[in-house]
Amino acid sequence: MDHAMIAKRLSGQAAYRQASADLDDTTRPAFGPLGRRGFLKLTALSSGGLGIIWTAPSTAAEEAAASTPPVKKLADPSPFIKLHPDNTVEVMVNRLDFGQGALTALPMLLAEELDVDFKKVRASLAPAGDAYKDPVFGIQMTGGSTAIAHSWMAYREIGAAARMMLVAAAAKQWKVPVSACTTGDGHVRSGHKRASYVSLSAAAAKQPVPASVVLKSADHFNIIGQGQGRLDAGASSTGKKNYGIDMKLPGLKVAVLRRAPKFGGQVESFDAKAALAVKGVLDVFEVQTDRGGSGIAVVATGYWPAKQGRDALQVQWKAGVGGTVSTDSQFELYRELAKNPPLTAVKGDMAALKGAAKTINAVYEFPYLAHAPLEPLNATFDLHADRATVWVGSQFQTIDQTNVAQVLGLKPEQVTLNTMAAGGGFGRRAAPASDYLREGATIAKTWRQRKGNTAGPLKLLWSREDDIQGGYYRPAHLHQVDVGFDAQGQVTAWDHVIVGQSIIKGTAFEPFFVKEGVDASMVEGVIDNHYRMPMRLRVAHPELPVPVLWWRSVGHNHTAYVMETMVDEAARAAGVDPVAWRLSRLDPKTHARQIAALKLAVEKSGYGKPLPAGHAWGVAMHESFNSAVAYVVDVSIEDGQAKVHQVTAGVHANQIVNPTAAEAQIQGGAVFGLSMTVPGFAITLKDGVVQQSQFSDYPPIRITQAPPVAVHFVPSTDAPTGLGEPGVPPIAPAVANAVAALTGKRLRKLPFDLASA
Repeated sequence: MDHAMIAKRLSGQAAYRQASADLDDTTRPAFGPLGRRGFLKLTALSSGGLGIIWTAPSTAAEEAAASTPPVKKLADPSPFIKLHPDNTVEVMVNRLDFGQGALTALPMLLAEELDVDFKKVRASLAPAGDAYKDPVFGIQMTGGSTAIAHSWMAYREIGAAARMMLVAAAAKQWKVPVSACTTGDGHVRSGHKRASYVSLSAAAAKQPVPASVVLKSADHFNIIGQGQGRLDAGASSTGKKNYGIDMKLPGLKVAVLRRAPKFGGQVESFDAKAALAVKGVLDVFEVQTDRGGSGIAVVATGYWPAKQGRDALQVQWKAGVGGTVSTDSQFELYRELAKNPPLTAVKGDMAALKGAAKTINAVYEFPYLAHAPLEPLNATFDLHADRATVWVGSQFQTIDQTNVAQVLGLKPEQVTLNTMAAGGGFGRRAAPASDYLREGATIAKTWRQRKGNTAGPLKLLWSREDDIQGGYYRPAHLHQVDVGFDAQGQVTAWDHVIVGQSIIKGTAFEPFFVKEGVDASMVEGVIDNHYRMPMRLRVAHPELPVPVLWWRSVGHNHTAYVMETMVDEAARAAGVDPVAWRLSRLDPKTHARQIAALKLAVEKSGYGKPLPAGHAWGVAMHESFNSAVAYVVDVSIEDGQAKVHQVTAGVHANQIVNPTAAEAQIQGGAVFGLSMTVPGFAITLKDGVVQQSQFSDYPPIRITQAPPVAVHFVPSTDAPTGLGEPGVPPIAPAVANAVAALTGKRLRKLPFDLASA
């Protein structure tokens, strides 16, 4: 979801600036005829009940300035900081934390400039609110590996502004110049005088937010760059951390939804008698579901009776629009479309293919993939006549708040959306359609209409089967690549076709990230063309009734596989070491970070040294979300499957805020990406019905299969880039390249099937 970067690469600097302006000012079709100002007004929260100490005084000058073009101002610290009597600092985090560590890293930025002991810092997830919107995208969200990259300056500036306000308050009380005051460990000092931040908070609240701040240089960092344990580690390890699924309220009921077996299917008739006979089942009723379908909601006193009631339902279904999709016929269609794709993303002269001394012709197939986070989707609703409260682990707070309000017939400011910690997401909790929240709001609304004020709060809970069969998958893709070489083994033509559903078309993001019909999220990782091949890139976007969504690292998780296995094959066809080939094709002026990451991985792994018999090296390097990750792997073949013995990563992500969490991000990304290679890790359909339903038939990497991953970062003090997703794309091709070195077989499909390769 690295949309700003994609726009920049697709259209150049001028289009990038225009895309950034569009994010601020362009009407968003999904939300009606509203420009940015109208949209922000619509989604502003009316409640300020966070107990924040800081208050930015309004001035006549500020009110007058409202009619003039906006000038960037420092953020008001009030929504972000709360000082407690014990002088601890509570930091509100504007992102979702679902394992990536934002709940620790963002407070580190603020605490660095606030000059507090990080042991005295606490963190909470912020609700939906204007103050917490991403400064680039203009909505509150978590995705595209932007949490640190986009808030790097904002959170530091907030901490510095708050510190200056505290210093100003102390200087005024002590009747000394501001220059005579220093800060440290949550205190202001001047000579023999010393005051804690909390003791100064009331006076500091009366100070204006400074017009500008001076931030620390990297050589003065005391917190940033130092490994920190997660602030929520204690609660997580003792079971005290509350996720969305843990939400409890007095009188809470649980709802499950029986969905049609085929996407867009509708209820023809149903018999609820057996379901209502289950002890604990309170009500059964039909509701509208996502994408024009309908289903049956079962409300009960808890999850288990609700599930038993759902299992007892007798339902007759209308097939809906998704009854004709089968995986085999789908890829037949894709192969036909690849012969003459209608869209061109990159034009290039392919005449050299006809006279090439040698060619490589390859077709790659990638299946649908489910997100399958450990915590299934859920949301809790408490509805009243003129307001609603929602508790959910949302990646898209602004969009979800707006869509829930629409379902309930409320204004967005009448919906309080509380961000809960989430047990994974990988993109599934960032659905522009807010499908599961809209369904949950519909059920809660209908439940209240049927029961009145006695209805009480309601939690919608998905099962694992719901999750894997419920749609919004990583799209299936087909790549067709034809590469021509001259007599010296140099690439003379690279003809690349990609066929797959668009994620972006039909969403609010389409005006920004679909250019001349091409979905930028599909071609990222190819269109970049780091190795400077003479390329033509063409695209086909078939429309199918299977709902699709970004999956961790978005387009890069399939494009990197094709590019990095093909360049490995090209290097070997030229008789050149794959590492040397890559280094020779990367421009040191424009791709110094990629070169540094690759060299670091090679150096730390011992690449090139003899391995045990039956082992081989595999290498891949890929940039995504502005970060470069190179993997060197040691692989053997055991029982007909690839076994990864060691992974060594070289990473260039600029300044690393929390090395402890950063290392875990790359390790997690590597293991996550390895799941793509596991036999059976695919979503397949037959006559519109998804064939998988559990981890038993959709198997991710198990702990016994996870290899050790050594992570090494290229030192840098430049502004941070992404880390949550860049660890995923290069791992599968690195392993595939090692398999090719061992067996001579090129694996053109994921997941791996060495027997038929």
